[in-house]
Amino acid sequence: MTVGKQVQYTLMKDLGAPILSGIDEVRRRFRGRRPPPKNFGPPLAAGKTLRRIMTRHYLLARYAKGHLPVAWVTSGAPVELLRLFGCYTVYPENHGALCGARGQGAALCSQAEERGYSQDLCSYARIDLGHLFSDRTPVGRLPRPDLLFCCTNICQTVLAWYRVLADYLDIPLFLFDTPFVFEGQSEADFRYMAAQLEAMVPALERVTGRSFDRRALSRVLELSKRTSALWGDILETMQHRPAPMSIFDAFAHMAPVVSLRGLPIAEHFYRSLLDELRGRMKAGIGALREERRRLLWDNIAMWYRVAELARLFAARGCNFVVATYTNAWAETSGLLEAGEPFLALAKAYSPVILNNRFAHRLGLMQRLITDYQVDGLVIHSARSCKPYSIGQYELRHLLVGTAGIPAVIIEADIADERVYAEEQTRTRLEAFFEQLGV
Repeated sequence: MTVGKQVQYTLMKDLGAPILSGIDEVRRRFRGRRPPPKNFGPPLAAGKTLRRIMTRHYLLARYAKGHLPVAWVTSGAPVELLRLFGCYTVYPENHGALCGARGQGAALCSQAEERGYSQDLCSYARIDLGHLFSDRTPVGRLPRPDLLFCCTNICQTVLAWYRVLADYLDIPLFLFDTPFVFEGQSEADFRYMAAQLEAMVPALERVTGRSFDRRALSRVLELSKRTSALWGDILETMQHRPAPMSIFDAFAHMAPVVSLRGLPIAEHFYRSLLDELRGRMKAGIGALREERRRLLWDNIAMWYRVAELARLFAARGCNFVVATYTNAWAETSGLLEAGEPFLALAKAYSPVILNNRFAHRLGLMQRLITDYQVDGLVIHSARSCKPYSIGQYELRHLLVGTAGIPAVIIEADIADERVYAEEQTRTRLEAFFEQLGV
């Protein structure tokens, strides 16, 4: 790590980022305020803060290399361990979602496909590899990592994907393997996972040049636990009628709990957002001016169609008040107890929805339908995310039977808009709206 890089990073953090953020806000004011689309309530004030935070995160990432150890991390990995070693973390999945939302998903996927990677692979993986091969990204530039941190609790694709990255970049790959949860977890499972994390410490010390501090790790866990609990409280505000925000809002506002978990900025942001939502609840302000039906979204967002779908459903008075995807970041937060930090990380990160049995997911969705007074289900069968999409037709059959509510399955993708069939989707949704009576 060089003095010059440290000075450059500090200048950008203290001066450059605030100045550029201010310039961006001025530009937005000059564009003028457009009235919200039909039936939308007033936008969340926290949206401005979120833009500043995430713009700053990607801006500083450009200058982190050479000053801080840079880690590329899978979304379900126990990032708290990396926080302890001062790593600047970049999430390729989060970046993939951003590329999809900016309409660049297909172009970057094509870059990977030209190198022989199949279109049937996860579009996050293809976008990441396409970015690596072409250096194209809507955020200007991502820093090349010093290490990779991968966890198998979301899918096995990430392991193959990160092995390709490790080979291409010739850097160390840290793997946290989580046994699939079939019929609960044993103490042996937890010890196996905790031992893996503890074994990473000497190698992380060598790569980062920093020493391990168990007490400091416990403090990071407490911070992460509070942040995730706040995110859970934020999602619970949507049990209120009318819901003060929608899942389409939550898809954007989940960025800090994914990318900045374990840092003070994420906790501060969510405290502010929660205060705003509670204020809206007291004032009777909803995400929609008229909330006629309350819906559940299953699976990851279709990032290239979020705004369009939000307008389509809002015009019918349909508000998405809960999603299995956003709920995943709060579901196990209570297990981050700081007593034995490695054991706590094992217990919190292993039983997440994608690493758990079908019965767990079914039971979870049944509870969410009851708790959030859901009137209908929209299930996104994502070509990219097979672990999330497998079993969805059976889920629809069982949930419609037990809850007695209509459901529709949309077949699409999370970030590759080439597989989205507009006409087919519209036809299915029109039939769904008819069942809902809207």
